[in-house]
Amino acid sequence: MAESITITDNRTGQCLEIPIENGGVSAVAWQKLLPGIWFYDPGFVSTAAAESAITYLDGEAGILRYRGYPIEQLAEQSSYLEVAYLLLHGELPTKDQFEMWRQEITYHTFIHENVRKRFLEGFHYDAHPMGMLVSAVAALSTFYLDAKDIFDLEARNKQIIRLIAKMPTLAAATHRFSVGMPFVYPDNSLDFTSNFLSMMWKVAEPHFQADPFLSRALDILFILHADHEQNCSTTAMRVVGSSHADPYSACAAACAALYGPRHGGANEAVIRMLTSIGSMDEVDAFIAAVKAGETRLQGFGHRVYKTYDPRAKIIKRTADAVFEVTGKNPLLDIALKLEEVALSDDYFVSRHLYPNVDFYSGLIYQAMGFPLTMFPVLFAIARTSGWLAHWVELLDQDMKIARPRQLFIGSQERPYVPISER
Repeated sequence: MAESITITDNRTGQCLEIPIENGGVSAVAWQKLLPGIWFYDPGFVSTAAAESAITYLDGEAGILRYRGYPIEQLAEQSSYLEVAYLLLHGELPTKDQFEMWRQEITYHTFIHENVRKRFLEGFHYDAHPMGMLVSAVAALSTFYLDAKDIFDLEARNKQIIRLIAKMPTLAAATHRFSVGMPFVYPDNSLDFTSNFLSMMWKVAEPHFQADPFLSRALDILFILHADHEQNCSTTAMRVVGSSHADPYSACAAACAALYGPRHGGANEAVIRMLTSIGSMDEVDAFIAAVKAGETRLQGFGHRVYKTYDPRAKIIKRTADAVFEVTGKNPLLDIALKLEEVALSDDYFVSRHLYPNVDFYSGLIYQAMGFPLTMFPVLFAIARTSGWLAHWVELLDQDMKIARPRQLFIGSQERPYVPISER
């Protein structure tokens, strides 16, 4: 017997049975019984606005899968570029498919000289790298006019490759500008993350050699951040994409959403929190302040997860490998003590406040030398493949233009009063 719910309009006594499909009920069916009555759901906490086959997330059980593959297996055995292919194409690539994909990404890493010389270098000297990235991604739409041909599959695939390939180049360029260092061109002899590290840190050496452990750690972090279902920035990508804007404009909107401290700035907030705590001796006092409502515990809890974020477990292991190379981040001991105290306190456990992906990722980025202002930029590099996968999916589904309803709470009709009589 199919699962369903029955809705009764108590005003009329009319009933309507609605089937439960894929864990949801149709709002269209609801409207047949209650036209003009809208679901009120601030923040879309309980509303599914899309059907997607990309990422499965079970917050109660702590499960995250890309296209059916557990995140734990992908982080251990795969690479970011392979995961990007998986997200966009639905299947893992064959050896030949991956080599062609890798080569296409590698040879589209360069950006137009005018993007760098006339656009990026036009920013104020203290411009935030993420603000520069948002603007630069949007500006790319003016350099690739075929980007507007979103239903031409060849043109569409070109933009996908360009965006994934050029995002690390733009990201590194924003950092170099912010610290007054010259731009570093991509090195196509390097893999994806090593090339990015070269563009970030190269000074005068003829060929930059990234530490393989750090390069691999960054690759894992990119895998973990590649997609996360219908989060704020992905929803922004879908909303703008539903208007059939070009992918650069939609991706810039997603970057702008990620710029907010509640989203892409969360791991920066963790670092600032740990720094403010100062020492392990102050952890107990900090926890007491959190419980008293005087401050917030950053990096714990999640809108979706009600148990330990599976990505946090992987990042915690990755941190050990990074600190073997860089030396231990002095904030790590504070973080470990904070986690230990919080997870032994029913106040946090009963509220399902467990470490999320942001709790340890910032420690790794900081240990690798990335400034706090680059944290959301790093997030954007990784999430680009996920955003584009959702963009392709919504186009293939012929998704309607996003247009949510509202509950009007303003003034009713009133007559205009001339200014002389007010």
